Amino acid sequence: MKPLFKIIQEAEKKKTAIAHFNVATLEQMNAVARVAGKMNVPVIVGVSEGEWNFMGMQALVALRDVYRKDGVYMYLNADHTRSLENVERAASAGFDSIIFDAAHLPLEENIVHTKSAVRIVKKHSSFFKRIIIEGELGYIGTSSKLLDAIPEGAAITGEFFTKPEDARRFIVETGVNMLAPAIGNIHGMLKHMPNPHLDIGRIKDIRKSANVPLVLHGGSGISEEDFTAAIDAGISLIHISTELRVAWKKGIEDSLKEKPDEIAPYKILEKSVTNLEKVIEKRMKLFLRTH
Repeated sequence: MKPLFKIIQEAEKKKTAIAHFNVATLEQMNAVARVAGKMNVPVIVGVSEGEWNFMGMQALVALRDVYRKDGVYMYLNADHTRSLENVERAASAGFDSIIFDAAHLPLEENIVHTKSAVRIVKKHSSFFKRIIIEGELGYIGTSSKLLDAIPEGAAITGEFFTKPEDARRFIVETGVNMLAPAIGNIHGMLKHMPNPHLDIGRIKDIRKSANVPLVLHGGSGISEEDFTAAIDAGISLIHISTELRVAWKKGIEDSLKEKPDEIAPYKILEKSVTNLEKVIEKRMKLFLRTH
């Protein structure tokens, strides 16, 4: 199994992006594994603190290893880790990557806290098991859900986007391996309008200045044209969460309407899993330029 950082570097050279899908149940993780295995491409499964508390950290690591033995190129990411204690827990549990999220703090405080997270991750990394540490710069909201409005305080205009010079300083002073900037993206999907457009020029400038792979958070709700342009500009990894949650919920609602007397969980969940697999395959094909 190739190290994750090498997979991301290869994607960057090929002008493609690795897909990152958040999961909260075994069925969702199975759906990701099935599509990745069928397409024979690498994939990242992400779990936020709430998600890995629900599923169990050790269970997630064990499942990842089972999928790998079956030939699936799966990597496990601790998404939006907001405490140093949980950074320690994810690193010691065997996660492949960890996102330390202090994006709500001023730049100087973000740097101080992220630098501490980097030290923790390095303590658990080795030549044979390198854990990637990602930092965030620029606030884009926190919830992967359907939104009535732009999250309060989210950076949605150029003056509040991540600045290339700040990105450079952040990378140099913290030592993170990857950066998630604010470039017009938001967490969640707007109910009544399209999500904002991405600032493609800003992505190019940040990638040149930061000189590390860039990650696009809040991928749900972004247009296919913006995805493609963002990958060309320097995005190497894309997060999808809300879009999966919407497909999952609709599948359950449809199943319960169609089969109101059904009580077998796997039968109720069949449509949800099918919905997820369609979204996963569509996004992976787009990010890999094979659609």
